[in-house]
Amino acid sequence: MTATHENAAVVYIIDDDLSVRQALEDLFASIDMKAISFASVRAFLDFERQPGPCCLILDVRMPEQTGTDFFAQMAGLGIVIPVIFITGHGDIAMGVRAIKNGAVDFLPKPFRDHALLDAVYRAIDAEKKRLQDEKARSDIHDRWLSLTTGERDVFALVVEGLLNKQIAAKLDVKEITVKVRRAHVMQKMQAGSLADLVRMSAVIGT
Repeated sequence: MTATHENAAVVYIIDDDLSVRQALEDLFASIDMKAISFASVRAFLDFERQPGPCCLILDVRMPEQTGTDFFAQMAGLGIVIPVIFITGHGDIAMGVRAIKNGAVDFLPKPFRDHALLDAVYRAIDAEKKRLQDEKARSDIHDRWLSLTTGERDVFALVVEGLLNKQIAAKLDVKEITVKVRRAHVMQKMQAGSLADLVRMSAVIGT
């Protein structure tokens, strides 16, 4: 394995075949990508995974727990990682089901290195985007929490399309108060326009 910086992409591998694990580790080491392999699902679950983009190469059939069973349980366990299935026993129907259920790819053994690498790159790119979107949503929520109760009230009515005068009447405050709170909302939410606020409102769920 080749060590990389803390938040570099990581490829996790679960396969009960030692030779497969070693071959995959060598493959990813050759392109300077960090790979960590496990002989079982349990070993993977016991490992403290680092934050940052990653993907999981998952063997379909293993003695203790099959890859497909674990894949079905991942969401319930709070594990959100793109999965690439590899198998020496799969068939087309199994692959189709895996893709429909959200797997990135399904590769029968023996597979070509470039086919696996292509799938890994796609998985990592998708995971990077998901993490960026997740951070953006978290940042928006944190900004919303920084608003006062009065500012949140104005926020909610602004995104409904009400004018300052209408908001003032609804909240029973002066129009200048609405203008001040609205300015604070725009500043704190880092919004450049009403459209920005509307999009943020959809993220927050207000």
